[in-house]
Amino acid sequence: MSIKTFQDILPLIEQPSRYLGSEINTIKKDPGKIKLNFALVFPDLYEIGTSHFGLQILYSILNKKKEMSAERVFAPGADMEAHLRSADIPIMSLETKRPLQKFDIIGFSLLYELNYTNILNILDLAKIPFLSRQRDDSHALIIAGGPCTCNPEPVADFFDAMVIGDGESVILEIADAWVEWKENFNGGKESLLRKLSKIEGVYVPSFFKAEYDRCGFQTLLPKYPEYTKIKRRIEKDLDGLPFPETPIIPYSRPVHDRLRIEVARGCSGGCRFCQAGMIYRPVRERSVETLLSLSETSIEKTGYEDISLLSLSTGDYKSIIPLMERLMEGCETRHIAVSLPSLRAGTLTPELMRLIKKVRKTGFTIAPEAGSQRLRKFINKNISEKEIIETVQDSFDLGWQVIKLYFMIGLPSERKEDIQGIVDLVKKLRKIKGEKGRWGKINAGVSTFIPKPHTPFQWEPLLSLNEAKERIKWIKGNLEMPGIRFKWHNPETSMIEGLFARGNRQLSRLLISAHRKGCKFDSWSDEFDFELWKEACKDTGVDINHFNKRKRDLNELLPWDHIDIGVTKEFLKKEWEKAKNLEFTPDCRKGDCNDCGVCDFRVIAPKIFEFQNKERQKKIEAENNIKKVYKKLKISYSKKRQAKYFGHLELVNIFIRAINRAKIDVKYSQGFHPKPKVSFEDPLPLGMESQMEFMYINVLGNVKCMELIERLNQNLPDGIKIQGCQVEPRGPCLDNKGTITYQVLLKEGFFDEKALKNFADKAEVVVKRLNKKGKLQTINLKDAVMDFDLISKRRLIITLKSDSGKKIRPNEVIKKVFNLSDEQVKQSTVLKLKNNET
Repeated sequence: MSIKTFQDILPLIEQPSRYLGSEINTIKKDPGKIKLNFALVFPDLYEIGTSHFGLQILYSILNKKKEMSAERVFAPGADMEAHLRSADIPIMSLETKRPLQKFDIIGFSLLYELNYTNILNILDLAKIPFLSRQRDDSHALIIAGGPCTCNPEPVADFFDAMVIGDGESVILEIADAWVEWKENFNGGKESLLRKLSKIEGVYVPSFFKAEYDRCGFQTLLPKYPEYTKIKRRIEKDLDGLPFPETPIIPYSRPVHDRLRIEVARGCSGGCRFCQAGMIYRPVRERSVETLLSLSETSIEKTGYEDISLLSLSTGDYKSIIPLMERLMEGCETRHIAVSLPSLRAGTLTPELMRLIKKVRKTGFTIAPEAGSQRLRKFINKNISEKEIIETVQDSFDLGWQVIKLYFMIGLPSERKEDIQGIVDLVKKLRKIKGEKGRWGKINAGVSTFIPKPHTPFQWEPLLSLNEAKERIKWIKGNLEMPGIRFKWHNPETSMIEGLFARGNRQLSRLLISAHRKGCKFDSWSDEFDFELWKEACKDTGVDINHFNKRKRDLNELLPWDHIDIGVTKEFLKKEWEKAKNLEFTPDCRKGDCNDCGVCDFRVIAPKIFEFQNKERQKKIEAENNIKKVYKKLKISYSKKRQAKYFGHLELVNIFIRAINRAKIDVKYSQGFHPKPKVSFEDPLPLGMESQMEFMYINVLGNVKCMELIERLNQNLPDGIKIQGCQVEPRGPCLDNKGTITYQVLLKEGFFDEKALKNFADKAEVVVKRLNKKGKLQTINLKDAVMDFDLISKRRLIITLKSDSGKKIRPNEVIKKVFNLSDEQVKQSTVLKLKNNET
């Protein structure tokens, strides 16, 4: 069967909603009014990339400029990629299906080193040369940003420019520079790169020449004498920065399916292993008033049922209790839960837990990092075992049943007793009894420490692969007992992550070799293939041990030394010395400046907001004191066109959030995890359209049907439309005479009249399939099929019995009766007809 267009592929793949690009709050612009088309590329699956808060920020900022358009591109799944390649269709954006190579600027988000092979795969699918030196003026400007750019060298050869630091202002300056260059064209790409190099925070790799000595050490020679170091871009005032108040609401369930509100940026806790704690300094908070305003607007625009307060350490937000109190005043009555995903044990107080659990007991993770107090002092992790135990005890007392713990192995100076300490601590926590004398459960996770650039441990070696495996095996063996679930990060992936975190430009050839061998989605355990990476290292002469296992000299030139992250090397060296002496460095928010080098105290300085919680009378809505009376409504709706690609769980989410945005008061279930009382009749299978489906919702008694229809239709995506609404009558519902009629249109192949006659003449036509429990089920189609009406060679009306006890779908029938292939069946259009009408 021939595939000619992108639309031909959608019926053939899993989770086609990933690629629709028509989610609520997407932005599509008139191409005739656009000066700059910007592609925002996240090199991972839609479910991962659409959860990235930074992508939403840039999407919002760029699209607020009338003359600019930003669209999204994600790495396709394996099935989609195979079809794109076989049909020779280039990868394209979600919003307008524009091929990636047709954009003016292509910006990649570099969040994780193990996504690097996906970058090359996307460029390959777009038919864009990998290396910047291979691309001429006709190609798009290809840039990157994100935390990985704090050592940009392993991927520097692939990008024209890279953003170091915060992106809110610099992304517009890059866009404006491109527009000016294009409108006043007075030179090739070199002149554009010269413009970009003058923007603070922009690194142009081609303006540095890499040279290597016989031991493989890299030296970068600047092309221009005034451009020798790249200073990280720092936004001084987070409270005044633009915020994506109307974020896109994904269809396919993302890894973080909730509204994300960034309460603060940066952390000065001073953990010596933590790269984020160094490269995002100083701490800049948003005010309580700003956060309340942003959350209220965003909830109205999205309909989310959960808010996540984002920060490197949310519990350290100065006014976290007043913020939570004020948030819960508005969220509790609307059943909106608030979660704090990043917390230190010392900041997770009983008061905070009580506020969190008011709606739902959202999860949290405690990160002791190390198993012993000595090692926690070494890494400047200022929490004691007593604080960890008290926090877990409090959480179990308040009704939590599962606590997640996170540890690292391979930290500098680690000893056997530190590994033993992990086991001992987890076992102590396992014995804690909480609410009603019940034991809780402990989920303990372990990963191999990677000494990252711009940290006090950047000179340290990575733990050897064999030693990492032995330590994980020992911990696992000692924690195999009821009440403990142990998980670990594959140390082989840590080897590759460490290689690219600490490497130089020599690794670009390794990356190309690994890509050609088939490496991609390396951060996914079921996709990662260490053997292919070892082959690629052998083929390119890259020695992993040179980058990972060698302890570096404190005076050695490091591959990332030309990147001025703000924290000085002198500070990092002092911290290394203090670690060896087990000296504590306090958080500068609570004491004197530690002289790390980031702040100048004129423009750049910590910005903390202390909320003045004035005495005020709490507003209590009158309706809260009145017993609410609800009625059950039966809603009919059609599901056509692109909506046929929504799975049932996606459809449920779409409706619930549309109900929330439409401000329709629905009844909720009781208990710790209240959910809106919404139910659906016979969910349609993926890929099927319908003229009329039914759902039931319990709404406040004063809600009128016509008003509900109008408000819901304003908030539903294309393809779903409310057709009718009525109060559900008491008593049994009438079925549709026990039959359902469908129309089937074939795109490929035809309906053979002889096959239809053959079916009619037989007494039995059997299909076999596995049911949901995995048991083989046999169905006689003669008992299930009521009638066939062959309209034409490609159009068939089929009526099936709906009360046969064993539900059959039209796709199963036409495949068996007419001997059609799986692809012919998937490409067909199946419409469930309204009231059996044709």
